[in-house]
Amino acid sequence: MKNAVFALFLFLYIFIICGNFFASLLIITDRQLHTPMYFFLAKFAFMEIALTSIVIPKFLSIILFQQNTISFAVCYSQSFFYFLLGTTDFILLSVMSYDRYVAICHPLYYVAIMTWRTCIHLVIGCWFGGLLNVTLPTILKSQLPFCGPNKINHFFCDSVALIKLSWADTRLIQLIDFFLFSLVILGSLIVVIFTYTCILLTILRIPSVSGRQKAFSTCASHFTIMLIAYVSSILVYVTPTQGNSLELNKGMSVLTCFLTPVLNPFIMTLRNKQVKDALYELIKKRATRKGDNVQN
Repeated sequence: MKNAVFALFLFLYIFIICGNFFASLLIITDRQLHTPMYFFLAKFAFMEIALTSIVIPKFLSIILFQQNTISFAVCYSQSFFYFLLGTTDFILLSVMSYDRYVAICHPLYYVAIMTWRTCIHLVIGCWFGGLLNVTLPTILKSQLPFCGPNKINHFFCDSVALIKLSWADTRLIQLIDFFLFSLVILGSLIVVIFTYTCILLTILRIPSVSGRQKAFSTCASHFTIMLIAYVSSILVYVTPTQGNSLELNKGMSVLTCFLTPVLNPFIMTLRNKQVKDALYELIKKRATRKGDNVQN
C-alpha cells in the first residue's frame, strides 16, 4: 500500500514538473506566444513548479523512507516559501484577470496599456506583495515557544498546524494571519469578480457567435483554475474558525498542492487554440527534421 501511494504521488509530481515546464518552454520558444497573456501564464506555470517542489519531495521521502522528522529551520523555510509563492500566485491571478479585462473590454488600448515594461512591473509587484504579506507572520511564528508536542498534523509545515503546537497564546498571530490572508485572497478575488463581470457583459454584446465562443473559451479556462484555487484557500485560511479542523485543512491543501498544478498545463494553456497551433507546428517541425535526417 505504501509503495502504491508513493508511486501515485511521484507520478503526479513528475507530471506537474513536466507539464508546466513544457507549457512554459512552448510559450518561451514560440514567437507567436510572446504576448502579455502568455507571459503571465508562463510565470504562473513556473510558480506551480516551485510551489509543489517545496512540499512534495519531502512528502515523498516521508512515505517511502519514513523520514518523518524535519528541523526547525527547514520547517520554517518550507512554510515561508510555500506561503510566499501562494500569496504571489493569488496576486498574479488578479493581474491575469486584469490583462483579460483590458484585452476584451478595451482592445484598442491594449497595446498601449499592457506594455512589456508594465508586465514586468506587475510581476515584480506580485512578488513584492507576497513578500510583504508573509514576512511579519513568519517572524512572529518563529518566536513562539514549542516545549511540548512536536508532531505536525499535516503533510508539510502549514501555518495552522504549526500554530497548534505552540504553548503560547497565539490568538494575536492567528488574527494577523487571518487579516493578511483575507487581504490577499479576498482582495484579489474582488478584482477577479469585477473584471470577469465586465468581461462577461462585453462578451454578451459581441454580435458574432464565433467571437463569443472564442472569448468564452479563453476566459473559462482561466476561471476554472481560479475557482479551484480560491475555494480551497478560502475554506482553509479565510474563515474565522481556521485551525479547528486540520483534516479539512489537509484535504483542501491537496487541491492547491496537487490538483491545481496538474490541471494547469491543460486548462490554462493546452486548451487554448493558439497554444495548440504552436504545439502542432513544433511537432511538425520536429517530424520534418527527423525525416530529413533519415534521408541524409
